Amino acid sequence: MSKAPPQASLFDDALNPPAASPLAQSHEPRPSPPPPPPPASKAPQAGADTAGGYSAKDIEVLEGLEPVRKRPGMYIGGTDERALHHLFAEVLDNAMDEAVAGHAKFIEVSLDADGYLSVKDDGRGIPVDPHPKHPGKSALEVIMTVLHSGGKFSGKAYETSGGLHGVGVSVVNALSELVEVTAWKDGFEWRQAFARGKPLGAIEKGQPSRKHGTMIRFLPDPQIFGEGAAFKPARLYRMARSKAYLFGGVEIRWKCDPARIQDQTPAEAVFRFPNGLADYLAEQAEKLETVTPEPFAGRFTRQGEAGAVEWAITWTAEGFGEADGFMRSYCNTVPTPEGGTHEAGLRAALTRGLKAYAELTNEKRGTLITAEDVVAQAGALISVFVKNPEFQGQTKERLSSSDAQRLVEAALRDPFDHWLTAQPKAASALLAFVIERAEERLKRRKDRDVARASATRKLRLPGKLADCAIQASDGTELFLVEGDSAGGSAKQARDRRTQAILPLRGKILNVASAGAEKLGANKELSDLMLALGVQPGAKFKEEDLRYERIVIMTDADVDGAHIASLLITFFYRTMPGLIRAGRLFLALPPLYRLSHGGKTVYARDDAHREELLATDFKGKKPEIGRFKGLGEMMPAQLKETTMDPAKRILARVTLPRSEEAVIDLVEALMGRKAELRFRFIQENAEFATEDLDV
Repeated sequence: MSKAPPQASLFDDALNPPAASPLAQSHEPRPSPPPPPPPASKAPQAGADTAGGYSAKDIEVLEGLEPVRKRPGMYIGGTDERALHHLFAEVLDNAMDEAVAGHAKFIEVSLDADGYLSVKDDGRGIPVDPHPKHPGKSALEVIMTVLHSGGKFSGKAYETSGGLHGVGVSVVNALSELVEVTAWKDGFEWRQAFARGKPLGAIEKGQPSRKHGTMIRFLPDPQIFGEGAAFKPARLYRMARSKAYLFGGVEIRWKCDPARIQDQTPAEAVFRFPNGLADYLAEQAEKLETVTPEPFAGRFTRQGEAGAVEWAITWTAEGFGEADGFMRSYCNTVPTPEGGTHEAGLRAALTRGLKAYAELTNEKRGTLITAEDVVAQAGALISVFVKNPEFQGQTKERLSSSDAQRLVEAALRDPFDHWLTAQPKAASALLAFVIERAEERLKRRKDRDVARASATRKLRLPGKLADCAIQASDGTELFLVEGDSAGGSAKQARDRRTQAILPLRGKILNVASAGAEKLGANKELSDLMLALGVQPGAKFKEEDLRYERIVIMTDADVDGAHIASLLITFFYRTMPGLIRAGRLFLALPPLYRLSHGGKTVYARDDAHREELLATDFKGKKPEIGRFKGLGEMMPAQLKETTMDPAKRILARVTLPRSEEAVIDLVEALMGRKAELRFRFIQENAEFATEDLDV
């Protein structure tokens, strides 16, 4: 395919005008790439076995870069768009290696109008002196045309590097229609051009220059990637930007010809992030409310030998839009999308640290925590720099070096412990958040399918439930009463058609201070959920409720109020949707019965009793009886005062628009921390100075 001569790079136009450069003039016009060789003749040779013989002449020996062009998938994972952009990653990795080694401060990435991509750095420059083992060839030509050649095998030129196998830039050369390499080295500018992996002449020494560094400019080969295949500016932009986060000491400059941009990608940008991964994480969580005020972030450098770790982690209940959380890992600035040992080290260090903090604070539920719970809704970034890392595959998508796991665990152990103990309030919030994830995981494992009654499936109902007669939920009510005695009276007082009774035994479990495992094992609460026909937590669906109204009917005394509080806490913690829908009520049974002559009136509480004595029974001495419980009321009395829709009064349980105060109040009064209740009593004692039995 005929191509227009490649234009000089934008960088060259700015600093080295073509008219002043005899080297640039000598390259005008550029020679076109040689056409591919014609296919070999299929005609059988004399003496050949035309019946499918197999002899020495059938054995091919691929030389130079021919194996790459023959099987590109072995080197870059395919020939699709991802593989095409992997060429850029290989060249960018080399420039980043120079920056990480401390020899380069900036990298320029430029996509021109013809689709040529340039990557330039101000590092040491590719060596250009003759190679001792390849007479007549410079080191630059050897690097570009010989597989498994480079300066990263011995570790002398680079302590850590992303390019490890010595095939990166040579593969780019093999799979590009044209590659131009410019090196500023030893006081001069040097250039050499290649077409489909083969040099278009020897290296050329240009004019003197004080600059140092390397620029590689290349165009992917349409014979490999297909006609019309081209770099996507948006993808290149993201890749360059992400690299800048991985090393705070480098500045990456992006430039793209506006004619190639089809979206909102900027034509020019400068990426520099001094705080590295912490800056990246802050951008990802910018509009989210995090569990802790600050992320857990830091950097560790191993003393005495090569090795460094940088990390940044935060947690949010809202999720990051990527299956609630994400983990991104890198080794020597190379992305490892399939994870590996460095991610395993991060998970292990965080899990061990949180379990230790749970033990320190006497939080027994900390034993439930697994690594899955710790990272379930976390945004985590981990970057390691290690010498001679081992990857699975040439594309380096998974790290397999065991040294990386040990390095990460050792690097994070003490900093995470110190981070937790230095901010106990945030640490407690994080621990509670992770324990909640653990309990949700256990719920998902142990949840039992509960369906409403249907023609094909019979609902399992608790034996002590006295259900109503009608199947539809409209107009039905479920009364939750304390004990069998009250349950017996309520069953006789009810309207059997629309009212159901479920007796509960004593005070139910306080779910505000109990774990999911304990909640699931509680028979009273299990029976209650079976009767309601719903499941707790995220699986709660209002349409599954078997009753229109749920009525808490307890004695009108302190114990009854406590039981009602426990039930309200249960509904609020496990199915707040029921309360928001206005389906939860409190019955208001009377505490006193006042009788005089043939007149009987019921009083809800002490204040109501005094009001009746001052009005209905003014000047009289009625007989006053106090109900010790619902079980002492005659069924007719219970129906008249509490259960008959025409005469009773129900109090609907509602939530305020802002639930923060409710959350704090439930935690203070019903949670496991006694000091919060003590503080509440101290702050509110003045409002309860009357009628105290002390």
